[in-house]
Formats: sequence, structure tokens, C-alpha cells
Amino acid sequence: MQNYVFVVDTNKQPLNPIVPKKARRLLDKGKAAVFRIYPFTIILKTVVEDAVLTPCQIKIDPGSKFTGFALVREGEVIWGMELEHRGGLVKKKLELRRAVRRGRRNRNTRYRKPRFLNIKRRDGWLAPSLEHRIQTTETWVKRLTKFVPLSEIWVEKVKFDMQQMQNPEVSGVEYQQGTLWGYQVREYLLEKWDRECTYCGKKNVPLQIEHIQAKSKGGSNRVSNLCLACEKCNQKKGNKPVDEFLKKKPSLLQKVKSKAKKPLKHAFLGSRYKKQASQGFKFH
Repeated sequence: MQNYVFVVDTNKQPLNPIVPKKARRLLDKGKAAVFRIYPFTIILKTVVEDAVLTPCQIKIDPGSKFTGFALVREGEVIWGMELEHRGGLVKKKLELRRAVRRGRRNRNTRYRKPRFLNIKRRDGWLAPSLEHRIQTTETWVKRLTKFVPLSEIWVEKVKFDMQQMQNPEVSGVEYQQGTLWGYQVREYLLEKWDRECTYCGKKNVPLQIEHIQAKSKGGSNRVSNLCLACEKCNQKKGNKPVDEFLKKKPSLLQKVKSKAKKPLKHAFLGSRYKKQASQGFKFH
């Protein structure tokens, strides 16, 4: 977006941007020539002395893929641009270079000792994609200072705390637990305990997460200490030790203790857990 045309004098000193109509007249009369196509800039064939300059502010909205630029003069946006970063391309090129270098192992070439052990990162090192983003932004800022009189550079730096916005009173451990906390654990327990109450065996009823050893008695939130129980059994057990609660059902007590210690290897918990389960990993 360019509503105004940049102007420099014959000494390449920036002047106030002008409207396209005025720039067209200067070009038609031969008083100016095209200096740059983008951003479109004309150069005057004479020196402008004692020019009254109105400084502009450049405002930058940085992003991971796109960065927005806007030139503001007296509260009016006179020029805007959206810079597309090539971070993804940089990453792809680096991965291709790594693949080519590793391919030496499969080619019939002389053996070269690995040299990656002597690489030391310089102070202030940044990832190539991030460094590219910073350098291209700086390049455009320096380029605009050559064509427009600038007084200020503003960079938008905003962080949104979604947890704090949804629940301003959240603090402590709850602050680290997002809105989806507990869903994966619940799905894990449903698969492990066959979607039924651990104590009475009821199915197709609302199930609650139950601590086998109550937290008030020193129990933890580890999955090995969790099971599923219907509301009636959960309230009936309360904070009683499981040995006391199931003292009349020794076989069920032994089953609960044995099953609680066994990890679930084939629970479907999404693509991440499914991959781990297929490799035989244990969940804790």
C-alpha cells in the first residue's frame, strides 16, 4: 500500500512524501526522474534548500511469518508494507545441506573425520531463520530512512496471557495447567480401567477420577494412584484406605492393586501417545 510517493533531492537527501498526482506532474515536466521502483521514489534534478520537513514515524508489527510496516505522518498512514519472511525456506535449505553432508557415509569417497565437535557458537548466536528475520527487518528500516525523514521508530511488542485473561485469579500450580489439562489423563484412565467403575463394575454411568490412596493420606496425582469410580462409590470410599474399603472383597482388592501398577501400553491417546504405545513405551 503506497498512497504517497517518496522524494529525494539531487543530493539524495529525503524530502516530504508527496501525492502521486504531484509526482506525475514533476515527471512530465522533466523536473524529476524515477529513482527507485519499490518503494516508488523520484529524485529531483535540483537542490531544495531550506525545506520544511515533517518527520514521520515508522511503526513495525513483527511476526514469525510476516512483519508489517507503516509510515505515519501527523496521525495519517501514508505508506504501508507487509514483509514476508523466508524462515521456512532457510530451514529447508539447512536440512538439505545436512542431508548432503550426511550422504558422504553412503558414497564411495574418502573418509573424513567428523568436524562437528570443534564448532563453537559465537556470543549472541541466533537461529538462522530468526537471524534472517531480524536482518531483513533492519534492512528495510535503514532503506526507509534514506527516502523519508524519520523521527521515531515504534515496534509493537505485545504478549497475551490467555490463562490470566480467562481467569484473572489463577495462580500457583493452576497457572501451569491449561484449559485442556486432565483430558489426556482421563482418556488414559478410561482405556486402562475398561470404562467402568473400579469398585462396583458399573458401565455407561458418569465416572470420576478417584485417588486409590487419598491425597489427604499422602496420595499423589501419579497415574498409578488414579482409577475411575462412579459418584456413589467415590463418596462412599471418601478418604478411606483402599485396604479398609475393600476388606470384604480381597479378590477385588488384589485386582485393583495389581492393575494400578501395570502401565497401559496400547491406549489410544492421540497420535503422540499412539506412536509411543506402538513402540512399547510405558506411561507414568
